[in-house]
Formats: sequence, structure tokens, C-alpha cells
Amino acid sequence: MTGINDRIQRTFEENLGSVLELSHRINANPELAFEERETSALLIEALQAGGKFTVEEGVADMPTAFVASAGSGDLAVGVCAEMDALPGIGHGCGHNVIAASAVGAALALAPVADELGLTVRVFGTPAEERGTGKEIMVNRGVFDDTHAAMMVHPTLKDVVTPQLRASRSWQVVYSGRGGHASRPWRARNAGDATIVAQTAIALLRQQLRDGVRVHHLVKDAGAAVNVISDRTVVECMIRCDTIDEVDQVWDRVRSCFDAGAVATGTTVEYTSLPSIYREFRHDPDLARLFEKNAKAVGRTFPDYEDTMFGSTDMGNVSLRIPAIHPMLSFDLPAEDGNHTAAFAAAAGGPQGDRFVRDAGLSMALTIADIARSTPIRARLTTPPTGK
Repeated sequence: MTGINDRIQRTFEENLGSVLELSHRINANPELAFEERETSALLIEALQAGGKFTVEEGVADMPTAFVASAGSGDLAVGVCAEMDALPGIGHGCGHNVIAASAVGAALALAPVADELGLTVRVFGTPAEERGTGKEIMVNRGVFDDTHAAMMVHPTLKDVVTPQLRASRSWQVVYSGRGGHASRPWRARNAGDATIVAQTAIALLRQQLRDGVRVHHLVKDAGAAVNVISDRTVVECMIRCDTIDEVDQVWDRVRSCFDAGAVATGTTVEYTSLPSIYREFRHDPDLARLFEKNAKAVGRTFPDYEDTMFGSTDMGNVSLRIPAIHPMLSFDLPAEDGNHTAAFAAAAGGPQGDRFVRDAGLSMALTIADIARSTPIRARLTTPPTGK
């Protein structure tokens, strides 16, 4: 295995131009959750053209999901390629650079996979922003024969083990009785129900634990000022350290929505939305190796006071198999962070290109280190007691 890191880096650099072009093409054509048809096709084409990858498409009954594999080693390590964009913003979370860095890492590892005793996998994972495609893939067993997985996410900080929390979402629908606003006494105002609920939630927040977040958005509250709304639609997301705590907080938040219905004489219905993000469990050995390799390519990891970020369905993977989800930064002002148009633009420019190189090469070198570490390899490939 003499010089294997040099070979990985050389192959990575040889492929970098085409991988950056891939990133730019995905950024220029953002596709929403479960609709990532062109993005998925571009990733598959790059893996089949640039490496010895076989591809299984449409996994877990999702047309855009795929698993690409190279090598035949007994240690299987995967990298996740997120694909979807945000409505109206595009790749404001940088999924184009996440996907491209995953492809870059995999292409660099493919020629040495058998020498390292590796099976390298790329998981094309749809619908991270809405619908939690990885949760569907986990539940269908897509990750079960893989020993570890990783991905790197862009943000405004370099953090090896960010705090990534659980969240779940619900749709709330109030139904009332419409009417003319000049003769309102027979009407039941569904729009007013949302005001009562939001006021109750605002008061509830003083009793919630620090760090608990309750987000809500009124999506439909009527169309005209002189018409009393007979139907209002609200989406609510709760974010906590664990999914169990999310469900506990929802019990109290739901009472606030109930209060809106009681106060206005309307009815309310609840639907649990398919977006469920579980808490993240970082594997310390994998994190240590990634930090070493990211530092070697020029990244630093300051001791930030705040390393709390949002939620990701990569957490769902981490509860099934060992995983890591480091963050590498774009050099942007604080107001241009994730989920903004400025961040989407940066993901398609030099900041995104730097990320693709640093994240992709760091993952490739980290996976090679995992394969060559006798204790880590043994831990990952040894079935848990009782299985």
C-alpha cells in the first residue's frame, strides 16, 4: 500500500475539473424533493463514466434514489450525495457541492478499493429538505449491508462534530364557516384560530427548555380582506435534541392549536408530515480521522462556543450505522448563511469549488484510513452481540 494516499490524491485531482463542472450543472438546475431527475442522472453518469461503479437505480421505490458501488472488499463504506433544492432559493443549503464532493471522493477511491479491501458506495439520497428520503431508505434496509457512512455539509463554520437535532413536522387545518365580512356574526373565522394558536405558542415558549424550537408557517389563510376565511392551513415544525423530546413538546403545542379551535368555534385536524429528522450520533473514531485529513488539506477547526445547527436525515442513518456529518465553511458574512439566495450563489462559485475539493479529498483519505486501521475495521465489521 506504499504511496496509496498519493495515488488517491492524484486521481482526485485528475477528476476535479469534471467534478466541479458537475457541481455547477446541478447548482444551475435546482430540483425539489423527490423530483431530482436530472441531478440523479448526472451523478449516475459521472460515476459510471469515471469509475468502475455499478448502479442500482430507484432504490426504496424512489425513482431518483440510487446506490452506486465499486470494489469487492469486506468493508463497505458509503458517502451520501444529497440532491434536492429549496423552493424559491435553489441550492441554498449547498446540496450541489455535497453531491459533487461525494462523487469526487468515490472516484478517487475506486481504483484502490480492492487493494484496501473496500467496497465503496455512493448513496443518491433524495428529499433531504422535505420528505426525509434517507429515513425511507433506512426503513427499507438500503444501508443495512454498509458498515459506515459519511457526508460533509457546507455552512459558515468548520466543525467536525456539529450538534444536529431531531425535528418533526405537522400540518394543521382549521375549518370554519365563511361569510361576508360586513355581516360576520354567523361566520366562524378559521384565520382567527391561527392567531389564537400562535399567541398561545408564544406564551408556551417561556416554559420550554432552552434550545427547543417551534416553527410555524400559515400557508393559506384566505384570499380577500372582505371575506371571512372558512379554512386555514398551518405547518408546524418542532426541533429538539431527540425525537422523543420532539413528541413530548408536540403534546403541549397541539393544545395551543386546540385552543384556537375552541376560541373561534372552528374544528381542527392534524396530519403528521413525512419529514422526520432524528438526532445525530457521531462516530468518534471516524470523526478523529476526518479532522486529521481536513486539517491536512488546509482546514482549521476553531473552538466555537456555538456548534448547534439544524436537523438532517443523515441523523436517521447515524442511528442505524456508524456515521459522521462534519461541516466545512464558505467564507461569507453571517447574513448570507444557509437557506439564503446568497448561499446558493456561493455554492455555484469559488466558495463551492473550494468546498468540493476539501470535502471530497478529506472523505477519500478518511475512508482509506478507516480501511487501514485494524481496530476500527474490526469494530465496524464485527456484528453487534446478539445478531
